[in-house]
Parts: sequence; structure tokens; C-alpha cells
Amino acid sequence: MNVLVGCEYSGVVRDAFLRHGHNAWSCDLLPTEASGPHYQGDLITFLKATMGYWDLGIFHPPCTYTAVSGLHWNKRIEGRAEKTEEALRFVKKLFDASIGKIALEAPVSCISTRIRKPDQIIQPWQFGHDASKKTCLWLKNLPLLKPTETIIKDRYANQTSSGQNKLGPSPDRGKIRSLTYKGIADAMATQWG
Repeated sequence: MNVLVGCEYSGVVRDAFLRHGHNAWSCDLLPTEASGPHYQGDLITFLKATMGYWDLGIFHPPCTYTAVSGLHWNKRIEGRAEKTEEALRFVKKLFDASIGKIALEAPVSCISTRIRKPDQIIQPWQFGHDASKKTCLWLKNLPLLKPTETIIKDRYANQTSSGQNKLGPSPDRGKIRSLTYKGIADAMATQWG
């Protein structure tokens, strides 16, 4: 299959599909951190230029302005609500891409209330990781992901005693938190490829 992984600089999902024999490319405004097929630039422009080529699109749109954890800032910071609207327009363009199979991945966000509810909510601990990170999937012509290795714990390695993420403030925090867990990427490649 021809697989496009949009808004991915890490190559984690792209490389999972490559390992399974697919022609997979990543696309992001940032350069890739793992050598491999990558287009650095605007995803919408790339989609228009390659229309009709992709069999599967997996998109990880930036969540800075859509995640429910940050929406309270929309009333406190001038111009932030407009950035949420812009982010939602971007998500709608991804949903409307002329690709037969689409998966859109994001944390709990206003996509659920403003566009549509997710088809599935997954956790890294369902795919062999000692971690908690509620992740929503919106799917088009794809089955739900089946858990591959469940780890049940009272508290996962990435959580504080109150259940929050342990990762403290840093310039790279958002980038680190946005990485897809390898177990989830492998499940996508195995089950959707």
C-alpha cells in the first residue's frame, strides 16, 4: 500500500509500515528525525500535489489549540480562540482528503464536539507499554485497533501519584508528548496494512 503519515517528524509510524513492506512516507513542517522517505513542507499542499496516490492516510494534527487540556486559555489569551478555529479547519481538510482509508489521531479534544466523536479511544498500555496516554482515533474505512499486549497497573511509569503525566515543563515537552508509541505504530501497520 501507499501510506502517508501526516504531521509526523519522528518516523515511528512511517517506519512501522516500511518494516511491513509498504511504500510509506511521512510529511511534516519539521525535518524527519529518522532517515527515510519524508516530505518536509505543508501537508495540505503535499496532499493536493499527490492526489489519488495514497491508499491510507494516518494523520497526527497538532493538538496545541484543540486539546481539551488547553482550551481554557482561549478565554484568557487574545487570538487563541481563532487558532482553535484554524486548527479545526485543518482537521476538516484532513478528513476530507481523497484517500480511501484515513485514521486521524489526537488526544481528547474539541474535535469530538465540533466535528464528530472518535471511533475509538486507545491507551499505550493496551499495546505493551507501561504508560497511560488517552488517544482518540477517528477512522474512515478502517477497523478498530485491537489491543496487542495489555498491561494493567494502578499507576503507569509515566504518571504521578495523582495520575498526571510526569513530564515536567520544558521547551521539548510538547514534542516528546506527541510521539506515537511503537506498540501502537506496529499495531497500525499490522492491522491496517
